Amino acid sequence: MLETKKYVLTVEGETEQWYFIWLRDQINGFEGRTYNVSIVPRVQQSPKSFYKGTNLKVTPEVIHICDVESTDDYHIEKFENILKEMKEADRQKKIKYQLGYSNFTFELWMILHKKDCFGPFNSRKQYLAPIQQAFGEKFEDLDHYKQESAFKRCLGKLSLNDVKDALRRADKIAEQNGKDGKKPVNLCGYSYYRDNPALSINEVVKKIFTECGVLPKRK
Repeated sequence: MLETKKYVLTVEGETEQWYFIWLRDQINGFEGRTYNVSIVPRVQQSPKSFYKGTNLKVTPEVIHICDVESTDDYHIEKFENILKEMKEADRQKKIKYQLGYSNFTFELWMILHKKDCFGPFNSRKQYLAPIQQAFGEKFEDLDHYKQESAFKRCLGKLSLNDVKDALRRADKIAEQNGKDGKKPVNLCGYSYYRDNPALSINEVVKKIFTECGVLPKRK
């Protein structure tokens, strides 16, 4: 009988929560896995609000999934305050946080499962067209896409191989950002790019895949 690895996530919204529950089920249905996984995604935008209600013994590590949202001062300040709260969790309670961000939005990560999305956008609304192309759907707007029935219909069109394709495409984005000479912002032990597209959700998924045998361990 396989042992179970537990991953505690805090996420910004229901689409992220549904995605990681779906991912858990896909991993646990993979015959080649070396561990079962328990992925617990909780909708909580504030790391501070979460870590105040837990402790090191119960939750030594947390993965926080969030968006940069835009280059507006308001959104940058909001995002950087999240990083500060994550650092404070370590200082106050020795709880280690891993960052899984997307710039602009989680929709970028979803699109990468099916197609390239390497160009910059000026508005989050611009993700609607590639979302529709990626999943062969016609949504009125992103709010329609985020409705439970619509989003889970998209999840039903994905497989673990699609997730691996998303990892590969995300690596290409990181490689291109480096070639373009873009410099990440470093704050509180975390780094992120202010220019989109950029993301580190892929690093979270890659870590889970590697630890449970979906991907081979890196040498």
